[in-house]
Amino acid sequence: MFNNQRYLTKGVQSEIPIELQIFMWECVYRMPEPKDYFQVFKMESLNGIQKITHFSEQPAYHMEYLIPTEYPITTKVYIIDSDKYSTMLLASEY
Repeated sequence: MFNNQRYLTKGVQSEIPIELQIFMWECVYRMPEPKDYFQVFKMESLNGIQKITHFSEQPAYHMEYLIPTEYPITTKVYIIDSDKYSTMLLASEY
């Protein structure tokens, strides 16, 4: 899972810095097997720090990251695997 062609939507491309896009792909790549096809990243601003909560339902997975950044953002991002390709999109684009 998630070892296929990767795509992202225009919303992700315009709102999420490339460093955070790469970070989220790496989070999915490094998580233990088995992996849920539907990964969720909740992004929040925490006193000038980017807080990213990564979770999935089946199997249950939860990890939190704190990343120093000048411009933290607040949004929710999904990464969905369809066997043929994986797509990163904003929750609002789902």
